[in-house]
Amino acid sequence: MVAVQTDVLSRPEPGVTTVRPADVGPRPRPRRRRISPIWWFAVPALVPYLFVVIVPSVQGAGFAFTDWDGLNPDWQFTGLDNFVKFFQDPQALRALTNTLTLAIVMTIFENVIGLGLALALNTRVKSRHVLRVIFFMPVVLLSIVVAFIWQFIYTPNGPINEVLRSIGLGSLAQNWLGDPNIALWAIAVMVIWQFSGYSMVIFLAGLQGVPAEQLEAASLDGANAWQRFWHVVRPLLAPAITVNLMLSLIRGLMIFDQIWVTTQGGPASSTNSLSTLVYRNAFQYGEFGYSAAMAVVLTFFVAVLGVIQYRFLLRGEKK
Repeated sequence: MVAVQTDVLSRPEPGVTTVRPADVGPRPRPRRRRISPIWWFAVPALVPYLFVVIVPSVQGAGFAFTDWDGLNPDWQFTGLDNFVKFFQDPQALRALTNTLTLAIVMTIFENVIGLGLALALNTRVKSRHVLRVIFFMPVVLLSIVVAFIWQFIYTPNGPINEVLRSIGLGSLAQNWLGDPNIALWAIAVMVIWQFSGYSMVIFLAGLQGVPAEQLEAASLDGANAWQRFWHVVRPLLAPAITVNLMLSLIRGLMIFDQIWVTTQGGPASSTNSLSTLVYRNAFQYGEFGYSAAMAVVLTFFVAVLGVIQYRFLLRGEKK
């Protein structure tokens, strides 16, 4: 009885048209995903970057598999011959060793000195602002200018040797850029002097985020200065350490200006880096294909070491 009554009530009255949802109109089409307006603001920067960096880099990597001399429009595909030549070339292997040595030494000392300066200047010393400017000033100078300044400092009659002679240590005076056993380390000192202030600024920014309350609490618990740094400051500085180590490593692997201005890879190729060797072979010897292969090897080392270092440091940040 209930079912019959329900059916009667559900019937439409005579002369009344029932409108179904499907009769209202066509179903709405699924909305297409539109590009976020934020990306449109990046287009003016991405387009020049694409044609100035990405496209030439891909073309250069392609020439690494040819014998092109940089001028002749005719060239031949040589496969992996240039890479085989690279790993059989003693001069190239020495340049690779010099590059890795400089990168490791610069990364260690720039960050150790930069961290020490940051910790010292993060105190309430009255002259801290002036000292920060003084230590950061070398970073503002062009690398070529710094190279010319230190080339004068390293001359046999330059300031370093004159100071050594004036204090009775003339036996320590050296031909700093003319001795194959010393020249590479002299260049390392020059670059460390220039960029330690850069690391200092990044560490100072990280130290600003260390809560003073945590340091006071650790001090009240009996922690000494080293324990407060290692257990409180260091974990909070992990992002700054990651950035500094990455930048220092990449800068060391790609060093060129300072070497080319001071020694041009000499004496006896003792200061050649991969960057200077790429330049020399491409623009002096006309071996553009071989130089492109060197550049690809350098890019590979920068990418691999950068990824390994980033993954390692990222794990340290999460702990």
